[in-house]
Amino acid sequence: MNREPDPAISAPALTLRQLGVFVAVARAGSTRAAADRVARSQSAASSALAELEATLGVKLFDRVGRRLTLNAQGRALLPRAVNLLEQAAEIGQLFGAADQGALRVAASFTVGEYLLPPLIAGWKRAHPGTRLRLDIANTRAVLDAVAALEVDVGFIEGARTHPDLDVAHWRDDELVVVAAAGHPMAGRRVERAWLRAAPWILREPGSGTREAADRWLVPGLGRLRIEMELGSNEAVKRAVAAGQGVGLLSVHAVEEAVAAGVLTRLQTPLPRMHRSLAIVTHRERQPGRALAGFLAHCRGA
Repeated sequence: MNREPDPAISAPALTLRQLGVFVAVARAGSTRAAADRVARSQSAASSALAELEATLGVKLFDRVGRRLTLNAQGRALLPRAVNLLEQAAEIGQLFGAADQGALRVAASFTVGEYLLPPLIAGWKRAHPGTRLRLDIANTRAVLDAVAALEVDVGFIEGARTHPDLDVAHWRDDELVVVAAAGHPMAGRRVERAWLRAAPWILREPGSGTREAADRWLVPGLGRLRIEMELGSNEAVKRAVAAGQGVGLLSVHAVEEAVAAGVLTRLQTPLPRMHRSLAIVTHRERQPGRALAGFLAHCRGA
């Protein structure tokens, strides 16, 4: 009786060690930096990568100067390698042979500074053995990190798209115009001409808040007098509170400062500005048990 060959037996003899080094090199950009991540010598990391490429019969990286960058074959392998390593880790956790690892989360400033901390605290109380690392950057950087599989999930402002990513609506947000407490226009309805002439303090290009500002303010007011472009919500709030100009920020970012009498919301003739906050995942990333549970927690809270 003839039998078909078992694909599990005839598959290339890949090892978790090789895949772990490959993922580390993809994230670090060199075997030297990857060796530190996987607790091996540089020669051992280089050997593991060479063995993997020899087994697959392809090169996985292009060398650009001293940096190794993924080529097309490497980009195709990366999400599959990450999935396999996570599945292996979950098997080890099942039998107590591995710790629970760390969830890697990236978030844009508004979400990372104001919305995620209480959600993470609630998650940690329910899952004390799970570690979680939160990186905060602007929306463009968060998308890049998820696309490169440097993080497990991203939370962003706005409705960006990317061919390798799934971007799903999470929550709604509102942007408001703020000025220093005690501003002459506090409690009064300001006119468009006044807003056009006012010095504006805005987030930097590439941030979700700046994208929304350009989409909302420019059509309504025309050319703006931009006095400062700053890299965080807190920097914008401090500059506005110091009387340097007016700002546009999420209601979540300013609610405490408004309640404390540091900032005041201005009444404008512009329509209310709502935007979407979204959860971003890689299309080929299979969420493990910890990530699936964290996403359910965030969506249900």
